[in-house]
Amino acid sequence: MAPPVITITRQYASGGSEVARLVAAELRWDVIDNEFVDEVARRAGLPPDAVAQREERAPGLLERLAHTLAAGSPEMFIATGGVQRVEPDEAAIVQVTERVIAEAAAQGRIVLVGRGAQAVLAQRPDALHVYVVAAKPWRMKLAVERLGVNPAEVEKVVDETDRQRDQYVRTYYGRHRQDVANYDLVVNTEKLGLEGAAALVAAEARRRKWG
Repeated sequence: MAPPVITITRQYASGGSEVARLVAAELRWDVIDNEFVDEVARRAGLPPDAVAQREERAPGLLERLAHTLAAGSPEMFIATGGVQRVEPDEAAIVQVTERVIAEAAAQGRIVLVGRGAQAVLAQRPDALHVYVVAAKPWRMKLAVERLGVNPAEVEKVVDETDRQRDQYVRTYYGRHRQDVANYDLVVNTEKLGLEGAAALVAAEARRRKWG
């Protein structure tokens, strides 16, 4: 049986990344978020800025994934020795991201944040798929206070970021990210608080005898 994984899909500025960190700390699992995926891709050979344009580390896991990725898909990566890097297209980045998710999920006991992980692992039996949501005014406030978004542009940033994330999942996986039927749990951080939302997710993992 596959080792268990938790995927966290989140509306922008809903606190989903923080919920993921709290869940991982509670269960003593690793977190793989956007920064982690970017770092793996960087170490495996993709230019960091190319990855960054698209959307607490466990160094051992990071090194292992980067090594596996570079060894398994050398054609994706351009040698650095004085050779000019070629800008990879988005499809290549999606492929790298999927490889990172698959390699990480094979290790198990991982909380995966974003990047379409819930779609990539939709058929996986031992996966808990969580959607973190909150009302838009609350998310706009959090975006300004915690993420440093310009108050004059915050509504546009919230709408556009969600639209891009929805489009990513729809384009590459043919799924509607906001369809609640795709998830085991939908948690509202405005109503529950970040800690309350994380506690619910951890409790479900324990009920499944994962933690």
